[in-house]
Amino acid sequence: MIWKVFLYFFILAVSIMGIAFPIVENPIHWNEYPYIPALGENAKIIFFHVPTAWLASIAFLMSAYFGIKYLKNKTLVDDIKSYTAAQLGLVFCVLATITGAVWANYTWGKPWSWDPRQTSIFALMLIYGAYFALRSAIEDSEKKAVLSAVYSLIAFVTVPFFVFIIPKMVNSLHPGSAGDPSPIGFKMNPNMKIEFFLSLTAFSILFYWLWSIGYRSLILKEKNNNLL
Repeated sequence: MIWKVFLYFFILAVSIMGIAFPIVENPIHWNEYPYIPALGENAKIIFFHVPTAWLASIAFLMSAYFGIKYLKNKTLVDDIKSYTAAQLGLVFCVLATITGAVWANYTWGKPWSWDPRQTSIFALMLIYGAYFALRSAIEDSEKKAVLSAVYSLIAFVTVPFFVFIIPKMVNSLHPGSAGDPSPIGFKMNPNMKIEFFLSLTAFSILFYWLWSIGYRSLILKEKNNNLL
């Protein structure tokens, strides 16, 4: 219980630091972030956008990993863990899309412009949306688990291409694309980097907690249904 209280205040503190601390051209205090040309105050979105996008990728990786474990051991618990990871992956993918749209609205003038980065993340959401459609269409639990495991492996193959490779191969307005050779991370000062990694840590702990609660609750549900 104590660690949950700690997590709450940790996320609260990180959020306040990410939103309230000012961005100035020449930061001299510990609670000031540097001005980044073309981004300005919008640079603060990286404290929320990047962690959610990163955790979406991690969640999809976990889904594929436990899918492999299920195919090897045929243990329904592994299918549940894979399914829960995919659920959270889609949730964090949506959050990354929303925070990215907020940033785009202030930086590009509109929230959605079918930029290569936006298009790739939209395709990824469609791919994993089909995963849940597949599961809901199959009644037999064993057949559902097998097909879901195979699909999660195939789906994850697309993640590196849509998230890391394709957006960097084409010109885009998004930082870090082929048209932007210097990653935005190198323009952070030490204070900004500390806040960034604190935010990444907080969201990672939150993700693991949600995943743990999610798969354990599903296990209890399956035990009540006499499937485990």
